Order: sequence, then C-alpha cells, then structure tokens
Amino acid sequence: MTRLRLALSGILAAIAGIAAGHLVAGFVDPATSPVLTIGSTVIDLTPTPVKEWAVAHFGTADKPILLGSVVLVTLVAAGLIGLLARRRRGVATGLLGLLVLLTAAAAVLRPAFAVVDLLPSLVTLLVGLTALWWLTGLALATDPDGEHVSARPTREGTARREFLGGALGVATLSVLAAAGGQLRAGAQAAKRLVLPRPSDPAPAFPAGLEAKVPGITPLRTPNDTFYRVDTNLAVPRVDVDRWTLEVDGMVERPFSLTFDELAAMPLIERDITMTCVSNEVGGGYVGAARWLGVRLSDVLDRAGITGPPDQVLSTAVDGFTISTPLDVVRDGRDAMVAIGMNGTQLPEAHGYPARLITPGLYGFVGATKWLTKLTLTTYAAEQAYWTQRQWATDAPIKTSARVDTPRPLSTIPAGRTAIGGVAWAQHRGVGKVEVRVDDGDWQQTELGPDVGIDYWRQWYLPWDAKPGLHRIAVRAVDRSGRPQLTERATPFPSGSSGIQEVVVTVE
Repeated sequence: MTRLRLALSGILAAIAGIAAGHLVAGFVDPATSPVLTIGSTVIDLTPTPVKEWAVAHFGTADKPILLGSVVLVTLVAAGLIGLLARRRRGVATGLLGLLVLLTAAAAVLRPAFAVVDLLPSLVTLLVGLTALWWLTGLALATDPDGEHVSARPTREGTARREFLGGALGVATLSVLAAAGGQLRAGAQAAKRLVLPRPSDPAPAFPAGLEAKVPGITPLRTPNDTFYRVDTNLAVPRVDVDRWTLEVDGMVERPFSLTFDELAAMPLIERDITMTCVSNEVGGGYVGAARWLGVRLSDVLDRAGITGPPDQVLSTAVDGFTISTPLDVVRDGRDAMVAIGMNGTQLPEAHGYPARLITPGLYGFVGATKWLTKLTLTTYAAEQAYWTQRQWATDAPIKTSARVDTPRPLSTIPAGRTAIGGVAWAQHRGVGKVEVRVDDGDWQQTELGPDVGIDYWRQWYLPWDAKPGLHRIAVRAVDRSGRPQLTERATPFPSGSSGIQEVVVTVE
C-alpha cells in the first residue's frame, strides 16, 4: 500500500502543479498553461504524415486527444517519480523538477515568447515540488516496516488518515485552481465592436435550397458552425485597443495601423467560401460566409512595394506565420484583411480582431487568423510555418463536389427523394454538377443560386429510389469546362482530389 500511496503522491503533485500553472496562465496568457505549452511544441515537432493521419481519423477531436495524451504521459511519469521517492527522495524531486522545466523550455521556444510567459511554469514547479515533498512524507509515515515511520509517534491508522486527508485536500485545491484558470481565461471576452458600413457592399443574399431539399448544407454557414482548423490549442487573447497591424519588409513606407485606423479605410463586403487543405474528398472542412474587410492591395499600395518581393509573409499575434504569393494577392481578386464575418465582428476562434481572406487559396497559404503583421519579402529569404514543412507554396483550391443527402451508409425509404449537396471551385466558379447512380450515366443536376465565382453552389437531383444497395457518385465542372480531378490524392502537399462516392440502402 505504501507504493500505491507514493505513486498517488507523484500523480497528485503533478496535478497540483499543472492546475496552479493553469490558474496563473489565465491571468498571463491561456496559451502559456503548462499542458498547452507542451502540446503546442508536440504539434510543431510532429511529422506532417502523422498530423494528417490525426486530422483524418480524429477530425476536430485531434486536439483534445493530443492534450489527453500529454496529460496521461505526464501523470504516468509522475507516478513513477513518486515510487522513486521511497528510497531516493532527492532524485525524485530532481526528476519532477526536470519534468516541469520541459514546459519552461517549450515556452521559451514559442515564436512570440516573453519573459512573463515563464511565470506559469515557475508556479507549476514550486507547487509541484511542495506537494511532492509533503505527500510523500505522509505516505512514508504509513510504511509498516518501520523504516520510514515518521519521527512523531503515531499509529499506522492515524498516518493513513492523514495521508488520505492530505491527498483529498491537494485534489480539491487542484480542481478549484484548474476551474479558476478556465473561468479566468473565458472571462476575457473580446471587446464588442461597432463595425462601419462597407463602401462597396455585397449584393442581396439569395435564399438557398435548404428549405426545398432537406439535409442539404445551408447556403451560408453560421459563425458557430464554421469549421476551425489551426495549430492553436488555446484561442489567442487579443486586446483590440492595443492591437496594431504592422506593414514592413520590401516597402517604401513601412507603417502600422490601429484597429480604428484600419476600419476607417474603405471597406468591401464579399461572399467567399473557405476550404482547409486538410479537407478530404467529401469532408466538412469547408464553409461559406459574408466577409467585411479592407482590400489587401489597398494596404500594400499604401506602403508602396519596392524591390522584387514574391510573397506576403503574414504573422499572427502568437508568432505563427503564413506565406501568400504576391502575384495572387495583386491579380484583382478580393483578398482582404477581414474584420467582420456574417454581419458581426470576427469571432475570437476565427481571428478576432483581423484576419486574412484570400479567395481561391487554401487557408494555409492565405487565411492567417489573429493577424498582426504583413511583411513583403521573398520565398528565398523567409519561410513560413507550413513552407518549412514542405507544403505547397502556391495552393489553389481544387474543384470538388460533396454529397450531403442521403448521408453515407444511411438507410432511406423507397420512393421519390432528392440527392443533394454542395460544390466549389473558388475563383473559377462552378459550371455544373453531375451525379451517377450505380453504373448509370452521369446526370446533370439542378444548381442552386449563384452567389459568385468565389462562393460554393448548392445542387440537387430528383431521384426515384428503388429498394436495394446503391452507389452515388458526384463530380463538379468549373465554368471554363474543366472537371474536377478524378485521381485520388491526399491533402499533402496541395489538397486532396478524387470523386466522392457514397453507399446508401433503400428499403
């Protein structure tokens, strides 16, 4: 039983330290919480194939699974350290300290590191070591062989009750600290902004097919269901009153803008569909919204480009970088520094207070969230986060179509129904969508409203469903007549391709 108590002592000491560090991080920066810091470093060091495997298999649950794995490994290590304290308390103390110092090293390695970011790790170290010494002392006082019995006379039963009371106290305080840190982080809500009206508004938004075709994706994606894929384990906390957008690099007139100054520039409003490069064929990492912002070309023209830059290197508030080809930014498309989404300010999870939107490019090369800096430079001089990991530098979104209804592997009643979904070919436009049932001919579908070449199209095909097992395939063709690629490709390095085919049972 003494060994069990020692292992529990190590685990509780680790939990206490982590919880205390999480509480302090709530006041400093939620991203500096010990587990999040280690998790972020693991993400950065994980090979691309492993990342893509995790996204493909776990989807949006990949981050909770990563954090759970970090916690599990930490607690197992802490339990072993607690066992070591039976004979070598000094060594156990040193190992626990080393474990905590790894979080400090991870914090130092973050791109936007500041000295204050070390405070959560320091508190974790002090609380963890204090808890380890106290709990292992109580655990050793219960040792029945007498070798480690406390100098204070006490019966073994009393010592056990003292250990249980101490363990319960540490656990309770840890829960309170962790909850306090979570509440503190959540209490730092983004300041409510009043956004100016656009000088170049988007046309009236049409009604979609969702009322006509049950199960089809809505024409506009609500903010709270818009997909989110990024490397951040905690949403950056940004004080809009202190935020600035800096423009530098190969420019004649470097400058910076406050949010009010940015919002005072001429604003455009555009309906644009965004797609993540991690989206598999038929996947859900795609969404369509109405964006409000300043043309990126207007921002760059204000700085005056000089020399031979070939990329815009954009930097987020946490130091994360994305590179966007300069020729794409300046080819006339409505690339923007967005400050609004679907009629309201940007949600914190989607880049508050400003982000990049580049129609026709996958997000990893044109949609920096929590934007704070634009640098005109060259690919030879600077490499962004994903470029360093061998992803494509110029990644136009591939034409694709998805079946929304009937759902894959679903069972539906026989009779008249509809096959429906969405298709996208950003900055080229969807020309037509075709469906094939089993081994039949390709049939042209009915298209939903046209919101522009940068926006997806809903589609549907009336279907007289006969009993049996059926295969449904869909393909899209852009407005220039180019069909989507039939060759299967994984997301790495420039986006997936292939024809989606779903199987349904009709009864």
